Amino acid sequence: MDYGAHLPVVDFGNQKFSLERLSAYVQAARELGFKAVSTNDHLISARPWLDAPTALAAVLSQSGNMTVGTSVLLPIVRGLVPMAKALAALDILSNGRLIVGVGPGSSARDYEIVGMDYAERWKRFDEAIQVLRALWSGGGVCFTGRFYSTAGIDLEPKPIQRPSLPIWIGSWGSDAGLRRVARLGDGWLASAYNTTPNQFRSGLDKLQNQLKNHGKDPANFPNALVTMFMYITEDRSKAERVVFETIAGLLKRPVDELRQRLLVGSPQACAEKLTAYKAAGVQRVFVWPTADEQDQLMIFQTKVAPLVV
Repeated sequence: MDYGAHLPVVDFGNQKFSLERLSAYVQAARELGFKAVSTNDHLISARPWLDAPTALAAVLSQSGNMTVGTSVLLPIVRGLVPMAKALAALDILSNGRLIVGVGPGSSARDYEIVGMDYAERWKRFDEAIQVLRALWSGGGVCFTGRFYSTAGIDLEPKPIQRPSLPIWIGSWGSDAGLRRVARLGDGWLASAYNTTPNQFRSGLDKLQNQLKNHGKDPANFPNALVTMFMYITEDRSKAERVVFETIAGLLKRPVDELRQRLLVGSPQACAEKLTAYKAAGVQRVFVWPTADEQDQLMIFQTKVAPLVV
């Protein structure tokens, strides 16, 4: 198991957005040995949210050889052709280091403000993945469905990675979601605040069975655990404030669940959670510091990661 870092695109009220801040964060992550940097997506949220593709593009020059990605991006609300165009550019500018993590999203408000029907998200999402592959592939590949068609569209330039950018699908682990990952995806992105090690293991077993049904090799199908919000501290009162005042306000999840699932607390407690996920089969964990970002990345790599067995 290795580690990636989420870009700090959410305003938790402790630091202003700036290019210098994002660049310094990515540089620190690279120097500390994180293998990937990724960004999450909302158009509108409980907290101000920096535009995800723009933020990722801004830090490419600081990312070295790290994998860069989205975890997840919302293709339906962003529009498939504009998003495909932007992601092709990101792949070119990163010299072929992009992984595209996508999902339908869990916010009805994101759909409402762009005039889309939230109830149609799953049917549209299934088509969206096929549309993206067709737009990136070229060579006469065309998709026509109920909602979308790529007929007559030839986006140039194409991404470096051929025949298509790798698409990892976000799923909280439902049976239907895992079937979709197996059928349409090149990898699985699980959500840290919506699962446990036992639930992840159960989902992975189901996914591997589904992959075999679709002629895919489970041993070569990657996964990652994303949105692992983090604040490492020996100060229990500070840890509780982070859970109550920062994370719960953003995620609207029960505090007890968040306390148990996320990396908030002592290095030893955080390492124990990661050890359980490693045993469950997680291949990469994307951490997301909620404050003191660069310091938290350093604490993680020096005090937490060495304790994971």
